[in-house]
Amino acid sequence: MNSCPNCNAEVEADFEICWNCNYSFIEKKTIDFGDETPLRLRRENKKIDCLRCKVPLTFHGNYKFHEGSRTGAWGDLFELLVNRESFDLYICPQCDKVEFYAPPK
Repeated sequence: MNSCPNCNAEVEADFEICWNCNYSFIEKKTIDFGDETPLRLRRENKKIDCLRCKVPLTFHGNYKFHEGSRTGAWGDLFELLVNRESFDLYICPQCDKVEFYAPPK
């Protein structure tokens, strides 16, 4: 995994363009694909209402979770072998309900 120098998102090592902000690792700049909105902005502007309060949920970022533990001297080494999942976190500003959604592909 690499870290994008533009937005600090984790990007697969074999990707040439950041999935989050369209930063090109080869050209060292953000690429404009015309009318297409960057994935980060699509997520932040996604309109999801709280099921309880019927008010819009607030996007609080993308969080990465993994299976397993980081205990012992080998903890960081075994981090390479665990299953990682990424979810977008939304929080209701009125009742503090938390909802996770799979990020858009």
